[in-house]
Amino acid sequence: MPQNITLRLLPREAADAKHYTALAARRLGISDRQIALIRVVKRSIDARQRQPWVNLSLEVYVDGEEQPAEVHFDYPSVAGKTPVVVVGSGPAGLFASLRLIELGLRPILLERGREVSARKVDIARINRGGEVDPDSNYAFGEGGAGTFSDGKLFTRSKKRGDYNRALQSLVFHGANPEILFEAHPHIGTDKLPYIIRNICRTIREAGGEVLFERRVSDLIVRNGRIEGVVCGDERIEGAAVVLATGHSARDIYYLLHERGIRLEAKPLAMGVRIEHPQELIDRIQYHQPSRGEYLPAASYSLVSQENGRGVYSFCMCPGGFIVPALTEATQSVVNGMSPSGRTSPYANSGLVTEVRLTDFAHLEPKWGVLAGLRYQEELEALARREGGDGQVAPAQRVADFVAGRASASLPATSYIPGITPSRLDQWLPSYMAEGLRMGLSTFNRRMKGFVTNEAIVVGVESRTSTPVRIPRDAEQLMHPDLEGLFPTGEGAGYAGGIISAAMDGERVAEAVRRYVK
Repeated sequence: MPQNITLRLLPREAADAKHYTALAARRLGISDRQIALIRVVKRSIDARQRQPWVNLSLEVYVDGEEQPAEVHFDYPSVAGKTPVVVVGSGPAGLFASLRLIELGLRPILLERGREVSARKVDIARINRGGEVDPDSNYAFGEGGAGTFSDGKLFTRSKKRGDYNRALQSLVFHGANPEILFEAHPHIGTDKLPYIIRNICRTIREAGGEVLFERRVSDLIVRNGRIEGVVCGDERIEGAAVVLATGHSARDIYYLLHERGIRLEAKPLAMGVRIEHPQELIDRIQYHQPSRGEYLPAASYSLVSQENGRGVYSFCMCPGGFIVPALTEATQSVVNGMSPSGRTSPYANSGLVTEVRLTDFAHLEPKWGVLAGLRYQEELEALARREGGDGQVAPAQRVADFVAGRASASLPATSYIPGITPSRLDQWLPSYMAEGLRMGLSTFNRRMKGFVTNEAIVVGVESRTSTPVRIPRDAEQLMHPDLEGLFPTGEGAGYAGGIISAAMDGERVAEAVRRYVK
């Protein structure tokens, strides 16, 4: 059995494997040469005091001791096996497909957008302020929104499944093994496309299908049971349908509603993207003039209650950049991401406040359960009108936003299409603007210098979650009114990020296996 020890080291020491191996040997009372393998199982940074420290948890294997086997996943051939339609190639759809293969079912994975290389061209066009393809953008295409996301791998849920199994699957498909032990694992937007392609290759090589440019236009329902979907003139059938379409596939909610399939309204969160110079965040968090070469770009996680509503940071991207996450030219929607090295001179985060069902109750008489969806769309359209040509987004300096004054000019930004001065404090819904203003003041007391005119808020961050839930039975994970329909992931209202969506997809695949005779 390996011996487990924890070391508290200076950042420079934690970066030197030879150094911490010698310390581990001394702690165990053995020679360095007796250590056959030393493995980091967790690494975290403690920056609560002026001197940051790194906590390393290590597994130490000595000579003659059996070492851990490399994690391997076996995907049997499912050619000719019972087909299951999986709609959406985001984390929920991909991991559902992999698990279906392990369980002996053949996934037919449908993606409305294009494969990665073609999708990159469409995204480059959006970044230049050009045409927006509603089926190929930051939200849609091979891998879904996850392909060009920041790639943070964190979940608070311990109930959906094996968190480590999901991480190990990502490593098996090409992710850096460091994600297995980092306290806040991160892949990076530059690495994710390669991993997504590998997962799709695994699905195909096992006998499954991955079909692009297949936008679902209707459902095939017979006698209260779904038997497949319609994509234009094409009918694609299977023993069950896994619906993993993500929170931006609004046409799916409208389709389900039109077909009389029950949906539920749910609260959500919306707000802005906030961007600081990364150097400023480093100074605040590490209590030093600069972070030096051994510490990563600093991050933060902030939450408060203001006027009875939660206000919090979301999807914090150190060393990252803001991107146009719109899916229609009539919208202004922003999101954030980081490359694996987190080398950008900017740090950004979603800054959002709770949106309650009562906030869009005025839309219910006309839109019913889809009122929250319309509320999202109206705010995105308003932000678009406040922006400029192309994908230029409305922005305001942070100190000006808190003080309630116009910004005559704006600092440089990572947002490639560009920003234009706008009074976000005036046109955001009043409860939202006031909540964000109060939240920023609270956060500034915790992180001195957080409210500054070196930073900006950019509108709008509207897709942290979906305002619609597709209900499912708690045990069977199947829609209670439509046999064979298995909603999963963020779009169905059951996840909130890459890992939670992946684990939810795996759980649904297991439920499908129990359902399919």
